[in-house]
Parts: sequence; C-alpha cells; structure tokens
Amino acid sequence: MLAASAFVLASPGPAMAGDEYETLRQRWLEISLGTGYDPTAEPYASRLAETGRLAAGFRTSMAPTDTSLWPGYPFNPSAGITQSYSRLWTMTQAYAQPGTGLTGDAGLLADIVRGLDHLAAKIYNPSTTRYGNWWDWQIGSPRLLMDTVTVLHDRLTAAQREAAFAAVDHFIPDAVLGDYSGTSTGANRVDLCRSVVLRGVLGRNPAKIALARDALSPVFPYVTKGDGLYADGSFVQHTWVAYSGTYGQVMLDGLGRLFALLAGSAWAVTDPGRQIILDSVEHAYAPLIHDGLMMDSVNGRAISRGYLKSDDRRIMRSDHFHGQALIAAIALLAGGASAAERDRWHARIKGWIERDTITPILTAGQFGVADLSRLHAVAAAPVAAAPEPVGHQLFASMDRAVHRRPGWAANIAMASERIAYYECGNGENPRGWHTGAGMTYWWTPGNGGQYTDWFWPTVDFYRLPGTTVSTKRLADRAGGEWGEPKPAATWVGGASDGEFAAVGQHLLGLGSTLQARKSWFCVADAVICLGAGITSTDGLAVETIVDNRNLGADGRNELTLGRGWAHLEDHGGWVFPCGTQRLRTLREERTGAWSDINTTSSTERVTRRYQTLWLDHGTDPVDASYAYLLMPGAGRRALAARAGDERWLRILANSGACQAVAVRSLGLTAANFWQPGTVGPLTVTAPASALVRSNRHTASLHVSEPPRTGAPLEITWDHPVRKVTSKDASIEVLSTGDSLRLRITGGTAGATQHCEVALR
Repeated sequence: MLAASAFVLASPGPAMAGDEYETLRQRWLEISLGTGYDPTAEPYASRLAETGRLAAGFRTSMAPTDTSLWPGYPFNPSAGITQSYSRLWTMTQAYAQPGTGLTGDAGLLADIVRGLDHLAAKIYNPSTTRYGNWWDWQIGSPRLLMDTVTVLHDRLTAAQREAAFAAVDHFIPDAVLGDYSGTSTGANRVDLCRSVVLRGVLGRNPAKIALARDALSPVFPYVTKGDGLYADGSFVQHTWVAYSGTYGQVMLDGLGRLFALLAGSAWAVTDPGRQIILDSVEHAYAPLIHDGLMMDSVNGRAISRGYLKSDDRRIMRSDHFHGQALIAAIALLAGGASAAERDRWHARIKGWIERDTITPILTAGQFGVADLSRLHAVAAAPVAAAPEPVGHQLFASMDRAVHRRPGWAANIAMASERIAYYECGNGENPRGWHTGAGMTYWWTPGNGGQYTDWFWPTVDFYRLPGTTVSTKRLADRAGGEWGEPKPAATWVGGASDGEFAAVGQHLLGLGSTLQARKSWFCVADAVICLGAGITSTDGLAVETIVDNRNLGADGRNELTLGRGWAHLEDHGGWVFPCGTQRLRTLREERTGAWSDINTTSSTERVTRRYQTLWLDHGTDPVDASYAYLLMPGAGRRALAARAGDERWLRILANSGACQAVAVRSLGLTAANFWQPGTVGPLTVTAPASALVRSNRHTASLHVSEPPRTGAPLEITWDHPVRKVTSKDASIEVLSTGDSLRLRITGGTAGATQHCEVALR
C-alpha cells in the first residue's frame, strides 16, 4: 500500500528537534488532512480527484475586485468572505494532498496566495469594522484562514503570516475569550479557541495558546441553564434550543481536534472537567444517533438546509449528514480516550457503519480523506459491532425523550418556558412552528430515510406526526427568530426507569388559544399516547396528527383499517382503544423545494407521497381527548390482537387533571399528575410524574416533579411494602406497611428520583 504523505508539500522537512511549535503544526496537518491512507485506493482516489476538480474550477473563476474575490460571492453580506476562504481552503488541499492532479502545482499555489493577499488587503484586516453575521468574522473565516496558513506556512512570507495573525487578533480579541457569555459559549467558544490556538502555534505565541486552552474550561462543567451540556445529557445552544446534533457536534469535533493537537505538549488540556466531554459520547450523543442518523429533534434550524445553493459539492444536509458528522467527531475524540472507552466507542461506530444503508458512512460525500481514513480505521478495528441499545433516555433539560426497543426507536420533541417551540433565523426554518408540539419521530428497519428523503420541504407543517395543533394559519417565522417563541408552560418532562417512561407535555399552541395535556407512556412494544383537556377558542378546527408517513416518490404501501386498529404496510400500525370513528386518513402527493423553507437552499422541486392519519377534535373543542397506541413494526395480526385484548391496557385516567395507565402484564402503573390527586393506587400532593414497576417480591418507584418548583412533594403507593431496600438521597421514607409513603425533594432539574422496595 502506498501510504499518503500529504504534508511533504506543505513542509519541506521534519520538525526540528525541540521545536514544539513545528511539532504542533505538523500534528494539525495530520488531523486536518489525514495520514496513513492509500491515495490510489477508493474512496480516497475519487475524493482527492474531486478536490482537484473543484480547485481547478475555483482557480479559473477567481476574479478579484474591490468587493469580491469570486463573482457571485460579494464581501457584503459577510457570508461571501467565509465562502471565499472556503474555496481557498479547497485549493490549498488540492495543492498539499496527493492524487488531486494539482499536487504541488506552483501556479495553483500562486493563485491561493493571490487570493489570501486580496482578502487581507480588501476586507479581512484590522482596519475593517465587522458587519452582517458575527459568525463569519469570528468563526467561519478565521477558522479556514488558520487552516490554510497551517498548510502553506513555509510558502508564505513572514509579512503574509503576520497579516493573517493581525486579522485574527482584531476580530477575536483576548476579551472575547475572557468572558463566558453572549456568543462566546458552548460550541461557539470551542470554535473561537480553535482559531486562537492555531494563531498561537503558527505565530509562536505561548500566551495565545495558553489563553485559548484555558478558555475551553468553562465549556466542560455541566450547566443548569442556558448554553452547554446538562447532567441529564441535554445540550442547548442559543439559550433555548435543543442542539445536540449540530452545535453539539461542532463542540465535540472541535474539542476532539484540540485535545489531540495539544496532547503531550506544554499546553495539554489537563482540566479534569474534560472527562465530562468524554462521558458525553455515551451519555449525551449516542442515545440520539440511530443507524447513523442524528434525530432531527436536536438539529434545530438545520433541518431546513437540504441542498444548499452555495454547495460546491452536492450534499444533502439531512439527519444522516448530521449523524455521520457526529460519528466522525467521536472517532476523532477516541484518540484521547481511555482504552476501554475507545473500544466501546469503536463498537458503536462499527454498528452505525453497518446499519446505515441510506447514505453509507464509509463513502459519505461530506467527508474529506482525513475523516474517511479515521472511519475506515475504526471499521477495521478488532472489536465487534454493537447493536442499537434497548432503553429509554429522558432529556428533561431540553424537552426531548428517546425510547428504544428491539427493532425500533421513537423520539418525542416538546417545548416549555425553557425550550423553544422551534428556531428560525438567517432565512432558515421559517415554518418549524409545531416541531415542539409533541412531534413524534419513529424508525423501523428499512425506514431510516423517513425524515431524510425530502421530508421537510414536502411535509404539511400543520400535520407533523404526534402533534396536536390548531389549524390556524401562521406567518413564516411566527413568534420570532433565534428560539424566541416559547410557551409559558412549566409541566413538561416525565419519569423513567431507563427502560420504560411516562412523558408529558402541557401544550400551549403557538399563536393560538389551544391548550392540551399530552402524555406518552413508553413501554415494551408500544408508545401509549393520551391527550386530554384539548380546548381552543380560535373559531377553527383542532387536530391530533396520529402520523404522517413519508412513502417516498411513488410509495404504494397499503393502509388497512381494522376494528380499532390501522396498519401501514412496511411501517407498523396504531391501535385505538376507543374505536376509529374519529380517525381521518389521507393519501396525497406533496411537492416542495428546500428553498421554500431556507433562502440559501436549492430551488429544485420534488414530489413525495404521504399517508396521513389524524383525529379531528372539531371547531373550538372543549376538554376533548384522544387515546391510541403507536406500535412501530407491528403486523396486522399483532395489531388486531392488541385491539381485541381489553385486559392488556387499563386507562386509569385521561383528563386535564391526570393521565395514567396500567399494563398488568408488565407490572406497570404510570401517571402524569397535572395537579395533586389520586389515580388507582397512587396519590401525590403536587404535580408529578410517576412510574411503578412491580413483580411478586419487589417493586421500583420512579418519580419526578416536571414543574421544577423544588418544593417537596409526597407520594403514596397503596400497596403493602415490607421495607425500602435502596433510595436516592432526595427521598425520605415516611412510612411502609399497608402502603408506602415518601417525601421527595427533587430539585429544579426535573430529574427522576427512585427507590426500590421489598413487597409483603
């Protein structure tokens, strides 16, 4: 095998002994351009050739003027500056990497330097006052500029390098890293530090490296509000937006690169808090990756991007795109993990690689040869591929829940006074209004493209699966931008034992008078969906969207309606304990373009076929309700059996005061108390969520206080209990015997508290 030596052209010789700055520069080259791959083998050969083809086109079309470097990409708006540096970076890769057809081309080098000089002279310099999007000036452009200077370091004059350093110093002054607030938090902080670290390495400025290294530390600890990583695995950016899949990925990727760069050097990241980042791989990110995709409920406004107009490569920015980017970040971060962590992560990555048949990871178009070589190395690692896990994870701090069972997974997205209905901004995602209204995503084998295949530009945004909505028409960007629209709802969350869960949402309609109480009881082979207190005075109809499945371009999947059940071929089905008399169905074709929901996206129009099922609550409903079971992957026989088994499920309550179920075969009683009260064997003194699992000899109780008042609540379970065998410190045992009575002080994070008991 001919191993790539991509950096020979970027550096005329090995690092000098004891020259730590040059050692770090060479290490960054390996991280960013790759090493150890065969440039004549696939997928590297075609990827390198494509880089060369793009670079040749950019070189030919570059036409410097006072206001641009390329036609169509003016310096105002500021995105044109970042796009210009992006093209120069592609040209730089073509110059430095083997097999591009332009490797070591002196004319290409001259054009790259000409472009750098032009940007430095005309716009990206200390005499410019920034305008437009701050991100272009402080993250997008300096990150690409520093990467380019790293590669071309010895081909640039000292004056050219100093011009680049001066621009970075101007647009990212030290004060930006001295205050952990505003736009200098979370993923943004990591990106800022990345540019400053490289500026310090390339400029041989130890103070800059130390400043940026130390400025990473505020990113590590768990937060209790605003941007960052929460103890329950939630990740929030822009203060109110669930963002594990995009900003979270950027943070993980950036930290992985900086940990690897600085390891073993005088500036190694030794803050013990870095272990929180390593722990987050399995605790915060992996639960949201399913067969290679990142669940769209945590991708924010990025769900609207699709094919971008400015793409030099035609790449669909979908849930699989975001998932694969995160997987690549985990592969990078694994280099700084313990051997045990690395083996577990590699096993997960191998599983995702094997199961992602929608956009195969090992040839994914978004990756350059560096990420591809790391992923191929993991695929060849001597560990067995891990299956998707079974269990439930409740991300209470970002109003999300993930339920995994053998063969399927479901994801619930909600909104509260803490988490926005949706985020729009920069012309992106103007119609995401109801994505936080209980949208319920689910996947079964063979349906990994359900939300990938042009779902967002073609779906009816008033009929998102799982939501309860007013049919009131909303303006684009209704409620405001950047996560501004939030309901004044406090009871959102639930309780989980790690396998099953009770999840609930006090729903307040965006821009409407709609109110509802929605619950999802996540169990062994189903999600039990209850709605109650559905009330509106808008003079319009209200609907609960049981589902809205994307059947593809010409899907003919048969919908079968039985007595109390419905089945969609190759997908699964639903059971309606109260009958199907209010169920409405629609098979329709819908046409749209990504540009309909994103001003920077492709105008290409496509058509997709949908199967919609919904419950019509009528105009201005008062205390309307619903009940149905979602059973992913279930066949007609299983659905008919469940619909005919009146003993399997007992709905103990379904009102605006309480929603509760009991499933005797699972030993399960679960309840969402919207107010103090009693249902079945459970009594609470304050709003709460409770889950009880019992067998002949033992039982477990899991309780949370979703309103997060922090005040103690008492719960009584009317069942003989011999003793409490274990409990969280937040639980005080008030009595056992004929019944169990507990006082719980759960704090203000909505976390589940639990105890184990022995039964009499």
